[in-house]
Amino acid sequence: MAPVRNGRHLFNEIPTGYPVPGKTTVYDGSETIDPDTVPLNGGFIVKTLALSIDPYMRGKMRDSSIKSYTPAYTLGQPLYNFGIGVVVRSDNSQFKAGQHVYGGTFPFQEYFVDTDAGKYRIIENKEGIPWSVYVGAAGMPGQTAYYAWKEYSNGKKGETAFVTSGAGSVGSFVVQLAKLDGLKVIASAGSDEKVEFLKSIGADVAFNYKTTSTSEVLEKEGGIDVYWDNVGGETLDAAIGAAHTNARFIECGMISGYNATEPYGVKNMMQVVSKQLKLYGFIVFALASKYQEEFYRLVPGMIARGELKYTEDVSVGLETVGEAILAVQNGTNKAKKVIKVADA
Repeated sequence: MAPVRNGRHLFNEIPTGYPVPGKTTVYDGSETIDPDTVPLNGGFIVKTLALSIDPYMRGKMRDSSIKSYTPAYTLGQPLYNFGIGVVVRSDNSQFKAGQHVYGGTFPFQEYFVDTDAGKYRIIENKEGIPWSVYVGAAGMPGQTAYYAWKEYSNGKKGETAFVTSGAGSVGSFVVQLAKLDGLKVIASAGSDEKVEFLKSIGADVAFNYKTTSTSEVLEKEGGIDVYWDNVGGETLDAAIGAAHTNARFIECGMISGYNATEPYGVKNMMQVVSKQLKLYGFIVFALASKYQEEFYRLVPGMIARGELKYTEDVSVGLETVGEAILAVQNGTNKAKKVIKVADA
């Protein structure tokens, strides 16, 4: 095979506030690669099929001196995140050409060579679901919902759960898990279209938080026993105010503050004491050893059978990454945001 383009999407500048497409990150189509002849040095070459765009990526767009639970992106180098691809050639006994692999450090480029097989999981996809679903409902976002709901919700039939960013890849999964456990589900989203999706997956009460008061909805619906927090800020304050005694708060994310210059000061914290609330902050990787094999054994089949529903918002090509990242940060994405890089 003659050399082919190996397009990349690079981290170019540390943003202040929202990331700016073409400035914070830039597409570079200047590199080429010959998949048939590039040295593997005992490794393997992967053709990238789909990449995930997730809220937490904004936190990696920082100075490397600022410590966090996940490393900062490197200026001038490709972004990386969860992705799925197909092995083109392999000098590694663990992988064969034609196998599909999934991992959390896929560089945002069309082809890449790696020697560390331990970073990837072979996906057989016996269920025949679209490969892109393995970076969404059957990937890290689905795992985030599944692991933490199983570990922390202690949900009981007849209780009420409130799920923020309910139409997103994590929130929509949580809505469905809560319904399977017999809970009443209140869910919020940022558009009327997303509200209709929430209704279609079983939310008992779905509302647009941009046009409806969260506090008023929670008061009207009688308070909550489980709160799944994807947004933080004023919504977290409202949930604390509406919580029943011994309610469980699952702190997954706080996107309302990711692009803010100053953090929001929660006003209702004393009620954490008076209501004896349980707050669980978590990182999905910390729960993987307990739930990962169960997840892969059960969830892809549930998706294939339609027992768990999902939607995708797909952008085509690495050129679209900057706009996709911004859409996820400001909430204009319509569903789980996926970059389609190539066909299987």
